[in-house]
Amino acid sequence: MPQQRAATRVRGTERSVARRAELIAIGRRLFADTSYDALSMDDIARQAGVAKGLIYYYFRSKRGYYLAIVQDSVAELVDSAAGNLELPAVDRVHRTIDGYLRYAEHHQAAYRTIVSGGVGFDTEVHAIRDGVREAIIATIAEGAYGRRDIAPPARMGLLAWVCSVEGATLDWIDRPELSRDTMRELLVKTLGGALRAVEELDPAYPAPPPARRDG
Repeated sequence: MPQQRAATRVRGTERSVARRAELIAIGRRLFADTSYDALSMDDIARQAGVAKGLIYYYFRSKRGYYLAIVQDSVAELVDSAAGNLELPAVDRVHRTIDGYLRYAEHHQAAYRTIVSGGVGFDTEVHAIRDGVREAIIATIAEGAYGRRDIAPPARMGLLAWVCSVEGATLDWIDRPELSRDTMRELLVKTLGGALRAVEELDPAYPAPPPARRDG
């Protein structure tokens, strides 16, 4: 009997996780086409084909649902950008930028929400966005310097680059006049400039050979 009860609990947990993930996937589609303020919980429940109480059960509120959707989108963005740890450092940087652009290209509404901070000035969504920035900085730092824990000048140089990437990527998905390959190479080259600037300020962080003008 105890084993049966344990198995039932496991199955119940698995169904609960799957149901929550399904609701988040539905929410990502809904908020991709409609603004946060334009969707009521009744609208969401009707379009999702579920009872409103089910959404409250898993997320407690419309805001909780929205934040869960943003966090899910962020996790996918970070996974897209920060994988490929088995690759050589230079290839990893290229793949990181390519994964970032690929995500923005194919999940435009989610990307805009992440980098713009959500609804108005939403401190929680801003905090989530800042977490994305730190994850990208850490990934680039590991590829460039072989470590994630870096000094303030190096971190600020990479942060400035990441912020410029956000603005450029927003413009790119609105006006896709460049191919993703061209956009990636442009961002790689601007990263090289940022790494050289860091080295000038702090020689303890030399730019890797591919970022050098004579490299």
